[in-house]
Amino acid sequence: MIYEGKAITVKALESGIVELKFDLKGESVNKFNRHTLNELRQSVDAIKADASIKGVIVTSGKDVFIVGADITEFVDSFKLPDAELVAGNLEANRIFSDFEDLAVPTVVAINGIALGGGFEMCLAADYRVMADSAKVGLPEVKLGIYPGFGGTVRLPRLIGTDNAVEWIASGKENRADDALKMGAVDAVVTSDKLQAAALDLVKRAISGELDYKAKRQPKLEKLKLNAIEQMMCFETAKGFVAGQAGPNYPAPVEAIKTIQKAANFGRDKALEVEAAGFVKLAKTPVAASLIGLFLNDQELKKKSKHYDEIAKDVKLAAVLGAGIMGGGIAYQSAVKGTPILMKDIREDGIQMGLNEASKLLGNRVAKGRLTPAKMAEALNAIRPTLSYGDFGNVDIVVEAVVENPKVKQAVLAEVEGAVKEDTILASNTSTISISLLAKALKRPENFVGMHFFNPVHMMPLVEVIRGEKSSEVAVATTVAYAKKMGKTPVVVNDCPGFLVNRVLFPYFGGFSKLLAFGVDFVRIDKVMEKFGWPMGPAYLSDVVGIDTGHHGRDVMAEGFPDRMAVEGRTAVDVMYEADRLGQKNGKGFYVYEMDKRGKPKKVIDPQAYELLKSIVTEQREVTDDDIINFMMIPLCMETVRCLEDGIVETAAEADMGLIYGIGFPPFRGGALRYIDSVGVVEFVALADKYADLGALYTPTAKLREMAVNGQKFFG
Repeated sequence: MIYEGKAITVKALESGIVELKFDLKGESVNKFNRHTLNELRQSVDAIKADASIKGVIVTSGKDVFIVGADITEFVDSFKLPDAELVAGNLEANRIFSDFEDLAVPTVVAINGIALGGGFEMCLAADYRVMADSAKVGLPEVKLGIYPGFGGTVRLPRLIGTDNAVEWIASGKENRADDALKMGAVDAVVTSDKLQAAALDLVKRAISGELDYKAKRQPKLEKLKLNAIEQMMCFETAKGFVAGQAGPNYPAPVEAIKTIQKAANFGRDKALEVEAAGFVKLAKTPVAASLIGLFLNDQELKKKSKHYDEIAKDVKLAAVLGAGIMGGGIAYQSAVKGTPILMKDIREDGIQMGLNEASKLLGNRVAKGRLTPAKMAEALNAIRPTLSYGDFGNVDIVVEAVVENPKVKQAVLAEVEGAVKEDTILASNTSTISISLLAKALKRPENFVGMHFFNPVHMMPLVEVIRGEKSSEVAVATTVAYAKKMGKTPVVVNDCPGFLVNRVLFPYFGGFSKLLAFGVDFVRIDKVMEKFGWPMGPAYLSDVVGIDTGHHGRDVMAEGFPDRMAVEGRTAVDVMYEADRLGQKNGKGFYVYEMDKRGKPKKVIDPQAYELLKSIVTEQREVTDDDIINFMMIPLCMETVRCLEDGIVETAAEADMGLIYGIGFPPFRGGALRYIDSVGVVEFVALADKYADLGALYTPTAKLREMAVNGQKFFG
């Protein structure tokens, strides 16, 4: 053994060839943490010191190659002074460069996922051979940063600037066939032939059949673009990428600027340019938020794992109530491999559900994400029925009938009599108490909430709601089924609106107050969209449905009368009474016309302004900042209350629920991280400034205590 550590070993294979293997002990994946980087330093030094070595292959002892850097280390390292962070980055890069400069040929065998620093390790080798099932990429922009181990330097010199810009700015994972076509790898083979292919390449390089020094040379030099080509390439790319990324995500454009600045330098100077830009991005609030989101997501996955131990396997599911929602649930279950019964009381309801599933499957086929054979397989996994005949074999039933407690209770009691004693029943309710619905059941321990968000196929979140009598097995099985459907489950405790809608309605409450002060709803939408929301509150109300919002508001007002009850008529009442229900009937705050692609396009309607005049109580001048505060303070404050009340267990789960459930701007990290970014002291003072607006704006005693003690929700 030439070198042996906890993450890396270097051993002799044959004829002067050595294998540098990544296999991080105690972990399921390989990643670049401080320890792994330190061992790579020692490994490279050991290889340099051994004159008998003629070639190196780099392999992985795990199912993946290297997933990238250890992101948990970013939080502390990014707090270091700029100069220290730059120095540390360049020190790490010297390891990669020293590996690249070895006096012998190097070949990397990419057996699985190689992302971020993992792929940058591959780029530092002379040759790359890749398993046909593997994927490579540089996804750092999704964390608000860009590649920091030489990715912006080596990739453009390897596959061309245009291709490198696309890979880096999009952050996408690339399949083996695409990587080969681009020239990012030199060969693609089946997994069982990977080691042999890597050995063959290195032997050919050792024999002189392949000129590894010539292969290496372009990565050490400046980009082969003249001044005119550089200008055309980079300026066009910056304009296009800026339009795609938007103003709130600077990393993709900064990556292009870095490649441009380093274009006329050789490798070492170019790496210095990369390091300076990397540190600049590492210090941004966007990077802090997006890295926080990644860590929150990992925490959610970790928490959900403990449910796997007690969850029952769901082999057959059922959904009650077809239509758009039921069809969406059936589609999601079937396309992810769990057969499902779809029951309705009407044939036209069944047909609507099947049409919805067929449309969604057809869209996937049209986009090349599904073969026609797989579409047929998924459709066959959806079994429509008007009776409970086959329900004796069902493991979980998702009830998705109308949002009416009496109707839901009747349907749930009925299905309970048709299923096995241990079948889990789950209600897809958005606001109704699970404990209340459970009163109609003989086995309330088998009952939970399973709140999907519309459209089911696009929204990643599922709220799993624990009622007073819900068993851990029922919760665990529902969590496991949600994960099997490709969703991110967040377990919450029962209360009106649960987590997401309980937090969303105070946000709409702020919107109602602005309209009562005569503020233009189109202006409000524009301000909140600029703040980062995918759509403003008026547009969102129309998409959700004015009738849905009207009903939900009444449920929330009954549940939390001290702060959510309203006096007099509101904008939602006006729209509801005028039968302006939003997109579903073509008119709400806006009117809707079909565009060329058959999608509803919003158009400003003077009649909406006329209707809203009747609810204006006073004309008040407000700034754009006032609009943001009117909307965001109640939302954030209610999130704080949900955490304090134990509706959600952790700040991470609260924030991820809002990101995944209602499109809270990811670059702001979630409601609680947003409070942290403002500063808890400053946020409390800001809320007090709007105290005249009512209880929704009143900080809790515990939040005031956090402010006094200098505490934060994260870190």
